[in-house]
Amino acid sequence: MNILVVEDEPHTAQLLKEIIEQDKDFMVINMLDSIAETVGYLSKYHQNIDLLFLDINLSDGHSFEIFKHIDIDIPVVFCTAYDEYTLQAIKQNGIDYILKPFMDEEIHKSLQKYKKLVGKIQRKILPDFQSAIHKTTSRPAYQESFLTQHKEKSTVVYMKDIALFAIEYETVYIYTFDGRRMPVFKNLDYIASVCDPDLFYRINRQMFVNRNNILSFEPYFNRKAVLHLKVESEEKPIVSRLKVAPFKDWVEK
Repeated sequence: MNILVVEDEPHTAQLLKEIIEQDKDFMVINMLDSIAETVGYLSKYHQNIDLLFLDINLSDGHSFEIFKHIDIDIPVVFCTAYDEYTLQAIKQNGIDYILKPFMDEEIHKSLQKYKKLVGKIQRKILPDFQSAIHKTTSRPAYQESFLTQHKEKSTVVYMKDIALFAIEYETVYIYTFDGRRMPVFKNLDYIASVCDPDLFYRINRQMFVNRNNILSFEPYFNRKAVLHLKVESEEKPIVSRLKVAPFKDWVEK
């Protein structure tokens, strides 16, 4: 399940991401820090988001302003240092309200609360429609190709041919199984929102790897793991410490 984090304190946002992704059922697909940025992102990609973690006091105002600019039907967990906004949060799709500084357990409780809510809704669906709804909600339509540009030439690269995505010198590059390396002018957060999570895994902040590109992996320094790939990039494919356990689960899925 995909989560969007909106938090204007970078340290808090990163901590929240790490805690959330301890649960293998959830992935943070982006972290934003302002009302304007969030409105723009949600207007394009809201259909890819299952749950929103939202700080109330952002750099450009109260996050409740977001709901005035765009209709949101996504459940929200509000995180704030203040307790006077509880009622307003409930009115804006709020399913939980967490006070800072928060503990890991509080975040996990919110995630479990969301799972129970989704499960309860699914159990109420008429049996005749369960199969069709499962196909449309649990298997969304993922992007099938990317366009790359070199001078005046545009090239179509199909997802099945991509071995990995990697950030190199602040540019995202596609590596293909037939040995090509091409820039794609998207960021990895966007790529996370449009790639099939059964096929691609984000092993760290710089790299997405295709399941079919993995040969083996082994322990690495500081409880990380290093992959051995069919198609290698310029950067060493290291699975970050917090992702090692969920990565192993993903490989076996």
